[in-house]
Amino acid sequence: MSSLIVAELFVWMYCSSFNESPIVRCVHSFFSNSCLHLTSITCIFCFSLIVELIRPPQDMKAQAVVSFFFILTPSLCGSQDAFSLASFSYASSTRSEQIVIGRLDEDVILPCLFESGLNVVIHWKNQDNYVYSYYKDSDQLEKQNLRYVNRTSLFHGEIHKGNASLSFQRLSLQDEGIYICYVGTSSGKITNKVVLKVGVFATPVMKYEKKNTNSFLICSVLSVYPHPIITWEVDNAPISEGSEEEIESLDPFHINSRVKITGSNSSYQCDIENTLLKQTWTGRWTMKDGLCKTHSENVLLSCEPANSSFLPSQDFTVTWSRVESGTSSVLAYFLNSSQKTVINEPRLSRNKLLINQHDFSLTLKDLSPSDSGEYLCNISSSRYTLLTVQTLHVGKLQGRLDDRFQA
Repeated sequence: MSSLIVAELFVWMYCSSFNESPIVRCVHSFFSNSCLHLTSITCIFCFSLIVELIRPPQDMKAQAVVSFFFILTPSLCGSQDAFSLASFSYASSTRSEQIVIGRLDEDVILPCLFESGLNVVIHWKNQDNYVYSYYKDSDQLEKQNLRYVNRTSLFHGEIHKGNASLSFQRLSLQDEGIYICYVGTSSGKITNKVVLKVGVFATPVMKYEKKNTNSFLICSVLSVYPHPIITWEVDNAPISEGSEEEIESLDPFHINSRVKITGSNSSYQCDIENTLLKQTWTGRWTMKDGLCKTHSENVLLSCEPANSSFLPSQDFTVTWSRVESGTSSVLAYFLNSSQKTVINEPRLSRNKLLINQHDFSLTLKDLSPSDSGEYLCNISSSRYTLLTVQTLHVGKLQGRLDDRFQA
């Protein structure tokens, strides 16, 4: 009992310096009732309460009390086990949550690091579902939820180095959620919280369509999650007239956004942003001045992107087509990856001197009135689509024929 009296006096003197009677009463009650009559766990609980009351722990005096208690714990609580329990409890920690962003159908790693020790126990859980378990130096997957079978694994060669991270394969949108990593060793335990978010952003497209006498621009993304932000601009000024259509489907979303541009010579821009994946795609439409030619002449169909939006270092494709009501026919296309140009219209040609200047204009030779119409150049990559439309009118040689007959 002498050690008990010494401990009580020590803590009483320390707590009295705070001049707070509730703390003094707590300490006095703790020691006067004597830990000798308490279970080890109750003893530890009482002490934990006192440590909370005498915070902040950065204070050197508080640290001295903690150290002093651990020295006296075996004699006060009457059990050597209490010291082990106290040490283990004091070494435990819960770390702040981490956010991990993955992509649909791809792989990701959920991090979980700990201080290496013996007798490693690892549990990964999502709500009440067991994702992965490891103890007794081997995987223990009897309780593993079927959703994670053959899609999750640990880095077994790294466990002894303090790495309990989880490898997650072939992500689905249903994998989103909060994952808890628990690791226990002979020297302590940690609990990590990892928030997994899954996104998808299939490359959008911008389409130019004509239906009867009306013209439309459509920005479309076939697969996107979460729901994107879609904005339209006309001559660099924001507009809100785009009509958005969500195609009926399960997650991820399939979305079309449409703007009517009949009779407009303005430039239009559509931006689709996935805020989770921090990706933005831009579609731009430009109408060039109309061209008037006569029979048998040649014409240069312009296709030269603006420097501000075109990134020649990226992989991209260029497609030339003729647009008519309800249909469009591909005249030629160019693949940047292979530097190959395929021409389906024999009267079309490309100036080889312009290839390295990123000028994709084409020359259409030996014109006839049937060549009149709208011609579209489409330059597309994973980050943008640039549409350039040019109207061509080819007149008949009526005047020349009349002169010939008169001669």
